[in-house]
Amino acid sequence: MPDRVYNVLFLCTGNSARSILAEAMLNKEGRGRFRAFSAGSQPKGEPNPLALQVLRETDYPTEGLRSKSWDEFAAPGAPPLDFVFTVCDNAAGEACPFWPGQPVTAHWGIEDPAAVEGPDMQRKAAFVTAQRYLKNRIAAFVALPVASLDQVALSAKLREIGQQEGATSPRPEVA
Repeated sequence: MPDRVYNVLFLCTGNSARSILAEAMLNKEGRGRFRAFSAGSQPKGEPNPLALQVLRETDYPTEGLRSKSWDEFAAPGAPPLDFVFTVCDNAAGEACPFWPGQPVTAHWGIEDPAAVEGPDMQRKAAFVTAQRYLKNRIAAFVALPVASLDQVALSAKLREIGQQEGATSPRPEVA
């Protein structure tokens, strides 16, 4: 019997950069064990072009990526979520919708590459850095023996992952 596929939602306020990067990377790196989604409390309406460029340049698929509201994942018929990760401090501080199934949550905050101003090379470098930090977290996540850990141990491991290099200030867990 095949292993279970876990549904993972990455949240950020605008759902245009960090959460989009994480969705694309986990869908590839998870090798069928994880199905990733992303959403935002105030979606920008489209992914940041630099996020898409960095993903394409590092061989991550970008087809189907879109900026969407987190309300889609709290609505009837939405995929049941196993994990919800906030990747920006603003989203971690917001009152999230009720997620059916009581997913395991953690905060994996990193700086917003879309907020960097300056020459194109400097802005792109911020996206490359954000992608590297997220890739390290995702690699640690997919290496976890998820099915064999109890919820307390799993939550602790996910919090540790969120404190890896590049972490923004610690925030309370999301609801």
